[in-house]
Amino acid sequence: MDGVTDHPYRHIQKKYGNPAIVYTEFASVEGICRGATQLLKDFLYDEFQRPIVAQIYGTTAKFFYQTAVLICELGFDGIDINMGCPAKNVAHSGAGAALIKTPELAQEIIRQTQAGVTDWLQGIEITDLPDISPQIAKIVQARHDQLPSMYQKKRAIPVSVKTRVGYDMPVIEEWIPRLLELEPSCIALHGRTLRQQYSGLADWERIGKAALLAAGSATIVLGNGDIDSLETANKRIADYKLDGVLIGRGSMGNPHIFKAPDQNDPSLFSIALEHARLFEQTYQHNERYAFLPMRKNLGWYVRSISNAKEVRSELFQTETSLAVQAILEKHHLL
Repeated sequence: MDGVTDHPYRHIQKKYGNPAIVYTEFASVEGICRGATQLLKDFLYDEFQRPIVAQIYGTTAKFFYQTAVLICELGFDGIDINMGCPAKNVAHSGAGAALIKTPELAQEIIRQTQAGVTDWLQGIEITDLPDISPQIAKIVQARHDQLPSMYQKKRAIPVSVKTRVGYDMPVIEEWIPRLLELEPSCIALHGRTLRQQYSGLADWERIGKAALLAAGSATIVLGNGDIDSLETANKRIADYKLDGVLIGRGSMGNPHIFKAPDQNDPSLFSIALEHARLFEQTYQHNERYAFLPMRKNLGWYVRSISNAKEVRSELFQTETSLAVQAILEKHHLL
């Protein structure tokens, strides 16, 4: 989730929910291959978050190839191609869910991403890539050198796709087989069209149909959309014969969603404060640092309390984790 699942968010989700896998925010392959060093912040993670998948988007196949090599060098456990984002600025460029309308390009993007992984295994270096700037190559090499030795070694990593059931109408029978031709390791399917954005209900019948289309292949299918609890997740997996589900919005302010309730779980308010502190520690040394992106997370953590509007209003004015702590203590939430 762009603007949400940054390094601190993922660390907190993994620590208190322990999801089986986490994804980064998506990063533009065009941006990376045109020298936008700031995008590398989206690929910041710690070893605690493994297995972790780097998600990318765009429309330029050769840039997917080069970014795949870069991701391998950064030690990720997988690469996910976003073919499901409904945001206007993404879809209008032909990327995200708009790729459903250009299946030939979608296939070439998958093919080039897979080739990037293969060629990295066979010895291509990041310095061999014509569109990766020396500055980005230097940053990537420095991060690579800090990886545990086992992740500095070359290893095959899977390439997956996250998409939707259609663009302006469902096209499962046409779209999913086109993806399966390239044998991605996984297809994660959101049960809405691009036109629906996040309105209405996710269509799990069509997600189940996609699972049937993939039956017998090496590609696993994950469902996505409207998962609000572990119970709902398990029911969807069983009812539609899926390999698993992804939880996105349901995890906002609630990392406990990924596991069974435990009376020893810390309160969401103490987790919120820890999250705020980690956000500060991660980004405060950056010259562009601002506490502002953290505030939305704070709002999600307190949304279930009776005076949520009042507390949220105060939290949305904070600039430091110390201020967050003071407000939570003032309202007897710590």
